[in-house]
Amino acid sequence: MELRVLRYFLTVAREGSITAAADFLHVTQPTLSRQLKDLELELGKKLFTRSRHRVILTDEGILLRKRAEEIIGMVEKLEDEFQVMEETINGDIYIGSGETDAMKQIARVAKDLQSNYPNIRYHLYSGNEDDVTERLDKGLLDFGILIQPADLSKYNYIEIPAKDVWGVVMRKDSPLASRDTIQAIDLLNIPLICSRQPLKTYSKNEFADWFGEDFDKLNVVTTYNLAYNAAIMVEEGIGYAIALDKIVNTSSDRNLCFRPLEPRLESGLNFVWKKHQVFSKAAEMFLKEIQEQLPNSLSNG
Repeated sequence: MELRVLRYFLTVAREGSITAAADFLHVTQPTLSRQLKDLELELGKKLFTRSRHRVILTDEGILLRKRAEEIIGMVEKLEDEFQVMEETINGDIYIGSGETDAMKQIARVAKDLQSNYPNIRYHLYSGNEDDVTERLDKGLLDFGILIQPADLSKYNYIEIPAKDVWGVVMRKDSPLASRDTIQAIDLLNIPLICSRQPLKTYSKNEFADWFGEDFDKLNVVTTYNLAYNAAIMVEEGIGYAIALDKIVNTSSDRNLCFRPLEPRLESGLNFVWKKHQVFSKAAEMFLKEIQEQLPNSLSNG
């Protein structure tokens, strides 16, 4: 399986048309069709359902698209790293994280490093713990920020000296908006919008402890991956979002407010990287800067 053919496949998947993809790639339509047919024969699977004007990915095609994007991304990352190995320190640093105010500390490190190494570029990937660790394990990310508790057995890590505070985002005209804090009993009979990660991870940890025996009684009507989208659902009156403080914009021009949980529920954060990871020079420099700027945090690096 050639990288060139994978790039052809991804272009067709993106354009939804062999004709449009051929124009984009500057190859003839028969040539492109033959390459795709050979790929299907090589894999023994049908990748597209074809019609007169467009092509639609089969289930096998959807899987190949995901894997091909990962392969091409890894190759491009590797090419960039080799290109800058013998040059002045520059290149690309890939960081994955959930939505957390701790990104400000990472941003400060990047800003300080930028003054001496202006050619370093940063690529941020947003996702929950499963998304970030999957990309870390595949080498698509150099570093990740994981919200505790998380399985750190495969990683070196630095504990970030910050805590994220959990609470509820709601409309300012909601009945609970008059409260200073929100207790578990307040959440039992209202529609909730919850992050996918807490539902999965905290069901056996802090969230379950916080809610106690009533955890399974929660009325979760929506789950989210990005708090921005959750905030839109809250504004439209879908429900109340369980989220971290300072992630959702609750400025005076929005009809939203945040109320912390009572008893207070906080989560620590870890800056992680794979054990025995081989870094580019840019990533090595970034890690060194992180370790110097967070010297008093707990470390397993």
